[in-house]
Amino acid sequence: MARKAIQYVVVDAFTAEPFKGNPAAVCFLEDDAAAPAGDGRWMQSVAVEFNLSQTAFLSRDSSSAAAAPRFHLRWFTPVAEVALCGHATLASAHFLFTGVLPEHQGVVEFATKSGVLTAKKVPAPDQTEEQGKRLFIELDFPASDFVGPGDELPSIPETLNGASVVSVHRSATTNDFIVEVSSGKEVADLLPNTEEIRKCAGRGVIITAPAPPGSGYDFFSRFFCPKFGIDEDPVCGSAHCVLAPYWGGKLGKQKLTAFQVSPRSGTLYLELDAANGRVRIQGEAVTVMAGTLFA
Repeated sequence: MARKAIQYVVVDAFTAEPFKGNPAAVCFLEDDAAAPAGDGRWMQSVAVEFNLSQTAFLSRDSSSAAAAPRFHLRWFTPVAEVALCGHATLASAHFLFTGVLPEHQGVVEFATKSGVLTAKKVPAPDQTEEQGKRLFIELDFPASDFVGPGDELPSIPETLNGASVVSVHRSATTNDFIVEVSSGKEVADLLPNTEEIRKCAGRGVIITAPAPPGSGYDFFSRFFCPKFGIDEDPVCGSAHCVLAPYWGGKLGKQKLTAFQVSPRSGTLYLELDAANGRVRIQGEAVTVMAGTLFA
């Protein structure tokens, strides 16, 4: 029996440079019938094969009456399916805007486990002539509340490497710890102990701090999620669904510029819509690989 050929790309998200930002594989199924009955087990196996922090699966939603094109979108780490992923959504939108949709099409919708998400082309922040030639995309995501840490604080002394803890909270949506330390330099200098972090309660650990003065950023962060097969997520869009309300409240700002100071690093431009419980996340991406997957 002939196997079905499925197009895929690998896209580095939240960066304009290849091999920076966060890589995601995007598999374009055309329609749900292109995958083995939409089988999540097959998708999980593909995610294991790619072994990236996220693999996204796109299929057209032919039943939708929406004005914008709508696609089903699912995300898998090498260990499990997740309910929300920012960088793989940015990668998926970049793939659609650059290779699938007509050039004039500037908005796309995704039907996901977190509801309908939108992505649209936007002007570059602080646009210059050079930036005007680059494709920036804005994601409209649900904001997450943050709450007290509960009964169990994360015990990660080796990871913190002497950094001074300012406060600890949790994301009400993902149950990730949010650990604020004193300085962006302390975030950059972290030496993560994966087994130490794996033993923490909750899903993962976000470590964050104010950005250094004059850096052009509002805050730095890093995100560790070894329980989901992601020792360090290079640039995590969904983590900023809670970081935007957290830092927006602390700094009294609606618009923020964030830098995820992982070894690969990446920049996110955030706008908090507190009244509607949304976070708009802007960034750019670059395709670094394309090929064919056989199902």
